[in-house]
Amino acid sequence: MNFQKQYDKPCKAWEDVPPAGTALGAFCDPDRTEFRLWAPTASRVQLRLYRDGSLGKPFCTLPLERGRWGLWTQVCQGDLDGVYYDYRVTVDGVSRGTGDPYARACGKNGLRSMAVNLPRTNPPGWAEDAPPPQPAEDILYELHVKDFSWAESGGFPPEVRGKYLAFTRTGTTLRGEGRFPTGIDYLKRLDVTHVQLMPVFDFDQVDEGGDPAEYNWGYNPVSYNAPEGSYATDPNRGAVRIRELKELVQALHRNGLRVVMDVVYNHTSHRDSWLERTAPGYYYRTNPDGSWSDGSACGNDIASEREMCRRYIVNSVLYWAEEYHMDGFRFDLMGLLDTETMEAVRAALDARWGKGEKLVYGEPWGAGASNMAEGSLPADAAHLSGMDRNIGAFCDATRDTVKGSALAPDSVGFVNGGTGLGPAALRCAAGWCGPGQRFSAAAPSQVITYLSAHDNQTLWDKLVYTLDPERRYDRMTPELLQVNRLAAAMLFTCQGRLFLLAGEEFARTKQGMDNSYNASPDLNQIDWERAWQNRALVDYYRGLIALRKQLPGLCDKSADAKGRIRDGRICTDRCVSFRVDNRPDDRWQELLIVWNAGDSPAALDVEPDGWQVLADGADSFLWQKGRTLQRPEVGPVSALLLGRPDARR
Repeated sequence: MNFQKQYDKPCKAWEDVPPAGTALGAFCDPDRTEFRLWAPTASRVQLRLYRDGSLGKPFCTLPLERGRWGLWTQVCQGDLDGVYYDYRVTVDGVSRGTGDPYARACGKNGLRSMAVNLPRTNPPGWAEDAPPPQPAEDILYELHVKDFSWAESGGFPPEVRGKYLAFTRTGTTLRGEGRFPTGIDYLKRLDVTHVQLMPVFDFDQVDEGGDPAEYNWGYNPVSYNAPEGSYATDPNRGAVRIRELKELVQALHRNGLRVVMDVVYNHTSHRDSWLERTAPGYYYRTNPDGSWSDGSACGNDIASEREMCRRYIVNSVLYWAEEYHMDGFRFDLMGLLDTETMEAVRAALDARWGKGEKLVYGEPWGAGASNMAEGSLPADAAHLSGMDRNIGAFCDATRDTVKGSALAPDSVGFVNGGTGLGPAALRCAAGWCGPGQRFSAAAPSQVITYLSAHDNQTLWDKLVYTLDPERRYDRMTPELLQVNRLAAAMLFTCQGRLFLLAGEEFARTKQGMDNSYNASPDLNQIDWERAWQNRALVDYYRGLIALRKQLPGLCDKSADAKGRIRDGRICTDRCVSFRVDNRPDDRWQELLIVWNAGDSPAALDVEPDGWQVLADGADSFLWQKGRTLQRPEVGPVSALLLGRPDARR
């Protein structure tokens, strides 16, 4: 039977799904190990056991017994912890070997699944591990595991460079000389609240036992519920990667940082995946002519709207949150998933950990059209405001207004030469909340405010590309650094949750490359020397981060928060101002914020009496210094943030 063309009318076997809560995968107990697989259209399933994760023939082959709902099971005597396995599944007379799509551990390169006794993978103190308290504001910092510690200048021990364990090392400094913190000490000093890890599930296109310099971002899933092995100190032992990822999370928690996991449930690395091999035609969308839907631009789209597929995604998210203590999830191409699935993810996390405790947000778009089942709605920007208010999305409207379209390198925004953007800039302040806008959110809780991410040019590269005719990415002129400061000030004075690409705060460059997904780690690495050279810019970001956490008018995530933004004015073509109701803060009940991208100072229509200068275009720590406003103007290419103790008009 070929069920590829049964898209609109799934076969009866697909409809006969196990009861909710049915656990699938391999489960180890001291006396027995049970294997459970959902393969509803299979006529035979065999279990093959191996000593090694990638080499050798099976030492034992056993049949699985078919039960109700397309479930196949086999119970083996004894604890098979550390034993590798795969299945041979026969459908329509064709037998294919396959890893277990529900496996929680795997061998090198994910070729074979592994039975694992998970409590044995817990590092000391894991039972007591907990995230730090909820911060006043969420400031998300996107990091790639290998980028973090690849550079020799970071001072990391050679054996952990590019590995999970680099996050567990404290006391690292620039070249080990003690003059500038790197690694986790740098993150603590910067004072971000969340580290968003780029994919750490098992992914394709990096040989886990090969050259350490092999590189990939990781948006090509193989085993969804097992960690990637290239970041482990020993990819040949399936339990090592589990333990070391747990140690990473534990170390970040101990140092006051929450952890967000980047998840890619919209597609798999290949069409010929473990999901396809166990239930051909079920987990993927097809077009009316039987061809594969490809809204991901990766050759396939996961059919999240189907019951067992939705259940797979929800259970996978819950597993990572439970077993690895992840504090949030960033969904790649969330617009290819359906709203019901995203609502189910949100509801399941809330039921287990409390409303909003775990972050959920994603990209509200796909790479192209996807043939989602009739009646299902994509979880994209058009449907964002109708979803749970704790499901967030990246706000490309703010990103592009500030610096120009990420998809058109030559385009410019408010800070780098754009004109006529005053009205859009003022909408950025309130996070584009409200109907009928380019990006419409129900509340700032749904808005991820950002300027750059791993995709497209870094903020610095975009500024250089549009402002330096010679495009000298390593020439950090005072003029360009000033534009960078203005962009940062705009980011930190908009409502919404704040997001930074790692290194954005020190003018990170990829030499203009806008898609470095498989470039060398030398290009992608966190350049700790550059962080030192641009430490004044780092300090400007530090001051903005510290100040932002003290401003309830900007941190407010409620549906009424947009009402705090008032008296928006277009002062000149390249200068805008607005006021913020900052109560209940007693020090600064009212804020006045000005963004001036013009080349000349801009006068303010405000009496200077009573205003304290909290930050300007040069110093973001003025709020600590008690400086009062002397002249009602803002300097060229600068932001000005004022506060006063009463809310006079």
